[in-house]
Amino acid sequence: MSTRFALVDCNNFYASCERVFNPRLIGRPVAILSNNDGCVIARSEEVKQLGVPMGAPAHEHKETFRKNGVVVMSSNYSLYGDMSARVMETLRPNARAMEVYSIDEAFLALEEWQGVDFARWLRARVRQWTGIPVSIGIGPTKTLAKIANRITKKTPELGGVLDLALVRDIDEILSKIACDDIWGIGKRLAVRLAAGGIRNACEMKHGDSAWIRKTLGVVGERIQRELQGIPCLELEEMPAPKKGIASAKSFGRPVEKLEELEEALATYTARAAEKLRSGGLVAKQIHVFVATNPFSIKQPQYSAGTDAPLPHPSNHTPDLISAALRLLRAIYQPGHQYKKTGIFLTELVAEESVQPDFFEPASIITERGREIDQIVDTLNRKLGRNVVRYAAMGLNPSWAMRQENRSGRFTTRWDEIPTAMA
Repeated sequence: MSTRFALVDCNNFYASCERVFNPRLIGRPVAILSNNDGCVIARSEEVKQLGVPMGAPAHEHKETFRKNGVVVMSSNYSLYGDMSARVMETLRPNARAMEVYSIDEAFLALEEWQGVDFARWLRARVRQWTGIPVSIGIGPTKTLAKIANRITKKTPELGGVLDLALVRDIDEILSKIACDDIWGIGKRLAVRLAAGGIRNACEMKHGDSAWIRKTLGVVGERIQRELQGIPCLELEEMPAPKKGIASAKSFGRPVEKLEELEEALATYTARAAEKLRSGGLVAKQIHVFVATNPFSIKQPQYSAGTDAPLPHPSNHTPDLISAALRLLRAIYQPGHQYKKTGIFLTELVAEESVQPDFFEPASIITERGREIDQIVDTLNRKLGRNVVRYAAMGLNPSWAMRQENRSGRFTTRWDEIPTAMA
């Protein structure tokens, strides 16, 4: 049996996560804001219909929110990440292979017999087990599955499922898909295609292959073949190795003191170290930066960054905090109101591949250091992030980002589990 592809996409994912635990939000317009409640990063369908664009500054739409009863919420990434994991684990047993494409999307490899009925059953299973509504598009290639999914979202009468194998004239559908809406094309490449008279997916499918390859390279040729139903993109069941890990957030208020910057950077570094260990990685290089608010015209502007190799590859939190703070002190300048600081770990390699230096015993993490990291990670997973912390991180950060309307971390914190009154 030949393989077919399905793209499962969670509908309005962040808003849907909030609605699972607060049914009063169902049918109401919901907008999710970025860190520090700055910009709109997710919208329910009702908010989209109000014309609020993605990424819009929230303060510019306060009146629209007020007049239309929009529920404005702070981002709750702990909840969204855990709900995503639950959706993916619900999908995984029901396909030959699966690629987690993003926090709210997954490609599935289906057998020939797994069609509309299967997709409807799977959609109902995800809704029953997680509460999250999804749309499913099925096609002979990943690109066509992506297009099928896009159509389901814009055509409610399809009931959230479309299998292109049941469509008589695929070209008619493709003729309505603009080039910049094709997965992998975007606006910049669409301009090049338009110069050659190709304005939609159908025209690209039947376009001159030699010209498309010359204009867009091998990527364009692959996309054309995918539109023709020839699979060129395989499922990536194993995620690609990370090239770097970043941890940075804007402050809830301007920060001037070096001590507060150090607390924030130590906190972000501890988070980055935890991510390293969860992937079995160590870092060889570290980059630290600071920046003032570029939108504040009344304050002097300053931004700086510096990097340095670590004395030895490490994922041990004290090692990384010590190195990060040294770099911060080198670029800190008093007299500025800082808006953000952060860390970027690069040159990542697998921990087991690191060779110890015979002449430098400190080149490897000690067994005691590993035990301490493991204990801290375990306790923080069970009790909540940063319940166990290093002194450099401080105790009561007044610089923490604003989250005035964040919902509870219902699935990851014991003390925030919702209470049902019977």
